[in-house]
Amino acid sequence: MYSKEELAELIIKNPEEYNSYKKSQEELDLTELDFSNVTLEGVDFSNVELAGTSFIDSHLSNVSFVGSDLNAADFTRANIVECDFSESILNGVDFSYATVNYCNFTDADMAGCIVKEAELTDSDFSASLNLSATRADETTIWPDNELLPDDFDTNYSKDNSEDEEEDNSVSDY
Repeated sequence: MYSKEELAELIIKNPEEYNSYKKSQEELDLTELDFSNVTLEGVDFSNVELAGTSFIDSHLSNVSFVGSDLNAADFTRANIVECDFSESILNGVDFSYATVNYCNFTDADMAGCIVKEAELTDSDFSASLNLSATRADETTIWPDNELLPDDFDTNYSKDNSEDEEEDNSVSDY
């Protein structure tokens, strides 16, 4: 039996051994660990508790987050390629300044995600949940429309509830 810290070290140094160990575990709690500034490739985080975990400035490739709880995880400035976030809970996850390419977000709950100044090209959000409840800005680079939900509008709107009446008014221009 590994401690959380020992598992973190195993994931970074020997992902194959971690993946093998994970298969024998019914559940894993890796909440609030720090994977900042690391490269992770082929790691299986499916159905793992990762709430509050930091992936700041990391490079993630072919990582499975399927069915994981990533509430309030931080992916700021991360480079995320070909990762699977299907059926994961991403409430409050911060993808600010991140590059997220060729990732799958099918049935992922995106409520409260922060994607400010993020590049999300070629990632599939078409069947994601609550994408309209993300916090984006005018510099967020969204994928093509076929990779977004039908009713999703990529146009930036203020994230200011006190200005709500002004936002809905007719322009004089």
